[in-house]
Amino acid sequence: METAAYIHVLDREGRLLADAAEAAGSAAEVPTCPAWRVRDLLRHTGAVHRWATGFVAEGHTAPRPLGDEPDLDGTALTDWFREGHRRLVDTLAAAPAGLDCWHFLPAPTPLEFWARRQAHETAVHRFDAEAARGGEPTGVGTAFAVDGVDELLRGFHARERSRVRVPEPRVLRVRATDADDAVWTVRLSERVPEAERGVTADADCEVAGPAAELYLGLWNRVPLPGVTGDASLAALWRERSAVG
Repeated sequence: METAAYIHVLDREGRLLADAAEAAGSAAEVPTCPAWRVRDLLRHTGAVHRWATGFVAEGHTAPRPLGDEPDLDGTALTDWFREGHRRLVDTLAAAPAGLDCWHFLPAPTPLEFWARRQAHETAVHRFDAEAARGGEPTGVGTAFAVDGVDELLRGFHARERSRVRVPEPRVLRVRATDADDAVWTVRLSERVPEAERGVTADADCEVAGPAAELYLGLWNRVPLPGVTGDASLAALWRERSAVG
């Protein structure tokens, strides 16, 4: 996906998130994040949007802490969220292609990293908001879902902080059934998981299904689809894959 496409998704997903949160009410429980209510979801995502905007707008080349979440609620909180989301979208759209700033996953450019990461951050939390609202959730596009699976497996879980570890080497396969060449081989061990595109080893367990279901399942928002083989590896993912 191109940077402009990520920004387009981010724009849409943020507006959908705010609309769903408004419809649910800030006190509504978020079933996909059991410890949260909608106000927590808005405060967290809004703070992340402002944090990301700072790197892009001000060109910070070192990590900075996430800012404090606001002591707001109700309409004031939703307005605050919308304002920060709009500024993030506009900042990314106006940023130069050669932007130099800190980022925490490999990417062709810092600008593409922040556009991609915030699009996926917002899309997953939009699903949370719609789960709190109830009713049919907005669909996730196949190409975007495949991209999100790739970011999760080859980005987030390639970092030392990943807790998906096993005492003896095992192999997990992840396969999108509705997209060409959307299969990953994830080698698990006591070390950082090693994920690569394609079928590069025999798998002990395979998780297969439509890309959108894989995307939300691997982010622990819905059950994992199509588990075959050693289901304990899929259970391990559910238990240990949370990203902080």
